[in-house]
Amino acid sequence: MNLHGKTALVTGSTSGIGLGLADSLAAAGAQLILNGFGDVDRALAQIAQRGKAPGYHDADLSDPAQIEAMMAYAGRRFGGVDILVNNAGIQHVAPLEDFPVAQWNAIIAVNLSAVYHTSRLALPGMRTRGWGRIINVASVHGLAASKEKSAYVAAKHGVVGLTKTIALETARTAITCNAICPGWVLTPLVQRQIDLRVAAGESPQQARDALLAEKQPSQEFVTPQQLGELALFLCGDAAAQVRGAAWNMDGGWLAQ
Repeated sequence: MNLHGKTALVTGSTSGIGLGLADSLAAAGAQLILNGFGDVDRALAQIAQRGKAPGYHDADLSDPAQIEAMMAYAGRRFGGVDILVNNAGIQHVAPLEDFPVAQWNAIIAVNLSAVYHTSRLALPGMRTRGWGRIINVASVHGLAASKEKSAYVAAKHGVVGLTKTIALETARTAITCNAICPGWVLTPLVQRQIDLRVAAGESPQQARDALLAEKQPSQEFVTPQQLGELALFLCGDAAAQVRGAAWNMDGGWLAQ
């Protein structure tokens, strides 16, 4: 894979899945723009080791004005975004009747509405340049539900639907839009769920095994590196006719 000459923006890319995706794209030669609130210096240093100093923007993706500022920054500094990876996400777990309104609104804003904003702002430049890739990191929860995750499930189902719509609207161009739907990945969000089990009395290994056993038959976490390899495939010529797909990488979760 050769992505030299392409600029990739990965949201939520200072840790976890996003950093793994950014690292894979950078290793293939892309110029990266990072975004997120994790360990920014560490993430920038990791990507810089791939050969090109990355850009960074600290946009809060719950704020459309800050998203617009981030996309304008990409245009000024690197001439636009060729590969847009919408990865940023937040989570809250509670029964529907107890789900805080503020948490619902925040999850919909970051996990779904931000995908709309970044995509609408990236597409004109992609059309002008005659090539583009939009990769939306949805979730297995974009294809199946779990209890007490109403906002997350609703948002991720929305991302899959939006992915299909964008794919149809770009079907006669060299722009593709697809979704990646991971199962359990050992991200900070998932680690917090393990930590809750440990706090309730399970050992760390018991908590890890129990979490995986609930959903993921492989009993192994998907890795950010594996997701990065899938993203690289979707950027390549072999995936030119992969359009509107929701590609689950979930250790067998949806096969049950």
